[in-house]
Amino acid sequence: PEHSKNMILPTAASVMLLLRPCCCSVVSGAFARRLSCAPHALLSAVPTHTRVQWRTSATHIVASVATGTQVDSGVQGLRRIKVKSLLSAGTALMGEAVLIKGWVRTVRKQKTFAFIEVNDGSSLAGVQVVAPDLIDTYSVVDELSTGAAVAVHGEVVESPAAGQVVEVKAASLQLVGECPADTYPLQKKRHSLEFLRSIAHLRPRTNMLGAVARVRSALAYATHEFFNSKGFQYVHTPLLTASDCEGAGEMFRVTTLPVNAQRPPPPKEGAAAPEPLADDFFGRAAYLTVSGQLSAETYACALGDVYTFGPTFRAEDSNTARHLAEFWMIEPEMAFADLSDDMDNAEAYVKYTVKYALDKCSDDLQLFGKFVEKGLSEKLLTLVEKPFARISYTEAIGMLQEEVAKDPSKWEYPDVEFGTDLATEHERWLAEVAFGRAVFVYNYPKAIKAFYMRDNDDGSTVAAMDLLVPGVGELIGGSQREERLEKLLEKMQGAGLDPADYWWYVDLRRYGSVPHAGYGLGFERLVCYVTGTTNIRDAIPFPRYPGSCDF
Repeated sequence: PEHSKNMILPTAASVMLLLRPCCCSVVSGAFARRLSCAPHALLSAVPTHTRVQWRTSATHIVASVATGTQVDSGVQGLRRIKVKSLLSAGTALMGEAVLIKGWVRTVRKQKTFAFIEVNDGSSLAGVQVVAPDLIDTYSVVDELSTGAAVAVHGEVVESPAAGQVVEVKAASLQLVGECPADTYPLQKKRHSLEFLRSIAHLRPRTNMLGAVARVRSALAYATHEFFNSKGFQYVHTPLLTASDCEGAGEMFRVTTLPVNAQRPPPPKEGAAAPEPLADDFFGRAAYLTVSGQLSAETYACALGDVYTFGPTFRAEDSNTARHLAEFWMIEPEMAFADLSDDMDNAEAYVKYTVKYALDKCSDDLQLFGKFVEKGLSEKLLTLVEKPFARISYTEAIGMLQEEVAKDPSKWEYPDVEFGTDLATEHERWLAEVAFGRAVFVYNYPKAIKAFYMRDNDDGSTVAAMDLLVPGVGELIGGSQREERLEKLLEKMQGAGLDPADYWWYVDLRRYGSVPHAGYGLGFERLVCYVTGTTNIRDAIPFPRYPGSCDF
C-alpha cells in the first residue's frame, strides 16, 4: 500500500504494476487481490504527471489476480511477445524489456557477441538477437544451431543493420529444445519442394511452406468473415455418407469388416448395399463424402443462406499437380436465388478473400512474387479491381474453335465442339488470353453436368457456371439447383438413379420447394492461385494422393 501512489492499474483481471526500480520485485497474491478490488480508484488517485513519469521509466511486473501467482521482474514476469507484433511496432517498443520464444534460423558468433536470428512462425521475417558475451547465459550460444528452440529475454534497441528497424539486445538466453545439426534435415539452403514433401512434418519451418500456411490460414479466416457478413449460417455436413453427390463412383469405402472380407463394388449412386454388408457398422455401404452440397441444400431450404467448409475425399487414381485424394471444399447454398445470384456471390467471395490476403499477408506474397510467380501482386490486384467477365458456354466454344483453327498443333486437345468438357488448356486460354481476367462460363450442355442442375428452357443446357481464373483454370463450379419435383425425378431416372435412395433430397422439392443455387470452391486451388504455387500438394499441410498417406 505504501507504494500505491506509483502504480498504474489498467484492469482488475490482469494487473500491470509499474514500480520504481527500488521497490520489491515480488507482488504477493494477497496484495494483488487487495489492489484489484478498486483499481480505478487507485488509478484516479495518481497524478497525471506521476503516471507519465513512471510509464517511461518503471520496471514492468505482471501479477495474476485470479491465482495470486508470484512473479518477478525477470524473464518469468515478462509476457511473451510474438515476433510479428514486435516488428510491427517499429520503434514504439524501443527501450522495453521483451521475452521472445521461437526457433533459431541462423547463429553467427563474433569475438565479443553473437547474432541469432529467431523466428516463431508468426511472420516471414525473424528478429535479430544480439547476445553480448558479458551475459551470464552466453554459454548457451555454443549449444545453438539451426532449428533449436530458444527463449530470449532482452531489450528492444535500434538496429544499425539495413532492412530492420529494431533488434533485441539479449539479457539472458535459454535453450528450450536442442536441434542436432548433424541430423537435422533442414539446412540453410534451398531445398526442392519434392524433398520437402518427404519431410512434411518439418517443411512448415521453411520460408515458402510457412508462408503458404499463413496465407491459407488468412484465406480460411476471410472465408468465415465474408459469409458471416452476408448473413450465412455455417453448417457442418457429414463426412460419412451412403450417397455419391457427383456420381463419379470414385469414393473411399468405410468399413469395420475384417480386411479379408468380401468387398463388393461401390453401389451405383447410393443403391442399397449387398447382403454381405449386413454385418458392417452401418448395415450398408458407407463412404467418405465427395461433397457436402446435398446436405447443405437441406439447411438452405430452412435457414435461407448457408455454407459448409470442410474436408472432402475422392479415390481418383490421379498423380497430377492439380488433384488430391483429400481436399477442402467451400460450398455455399442460397435459397430464393438463381444462377445470376450465384455468380454475384461467387465473385464477391473471391474478391473479398484475395483482398484480405493482399492486406494481411503482404510480406508472404512478396516472397511468392520474387521466387514463385513474377507479377503475382499485379495479378491479384487485377482480380480484385476488375469485374469478372461472363460468357455463355456456346460463345466460349465458338471463340475456342476460332483460335484452335489458327494452329491446331499448339493444342493438346484441338477437338472442340458443343458438348466438349473444357480442358485446363481451354479454360486458361479463355481467362489468360481471351479476357485477361477472371471469367464465368455459364449454361453448359446438360449431358456433361450433374443431375441436380436446373434445366434451361432450351432443353439442351443447364443453369450451371464455372469460374475460370488466370494461372489455374477452373476455380469454382456451381449451378442453380433443380427445384421442380417432376423435373428432378425425370433427371434422376435419366441418370440411372433410384429416387428412393435419395428420398430425403427429393422431399425438399415436395415440401415448400424454392429456387436455390450454390457452388463449390476447392480451397487448395484458391491457395495455389493466391500464392502462385504450381503443385496443389504444397497448398495443404499433409497431402494425400495415390501411394502417399504418410504423417
